[in-house]
Amino acid sequence: MSDHNVNAEKYWQANLRLILGSLVVWALASYGCAILLRPMLSGIAVGGTDLGFWFAQQGSILVFILLTFHYAWKMNKLDEEFGLQE
Repeated sequence: MSDHNVNAEKYWQANLRLILGSLVVWALASYGCAILLRPMLSGIAVGGTDLGFWFAQQGSILVFILLTFHYAWKMNKLDEEFGLQE
């Protein structure tokens, strides 16, 4: 296998790890906190409502936005590491 193919495979594996990690965080925030763990979070007040409802209405959206910026930042670093920056 050529050196270029090895670098391309390492780059792709790092990208997939980043995507998988982002999806896990997103699922925990969206499904875990907003749906599955809502009864446990109902006693914690945030802004006049319980934490489970807050995650369902706003928290999961904010987590998604933060994940988008985090992914872009990490991909820029990964591009630099593999010499693929724009």
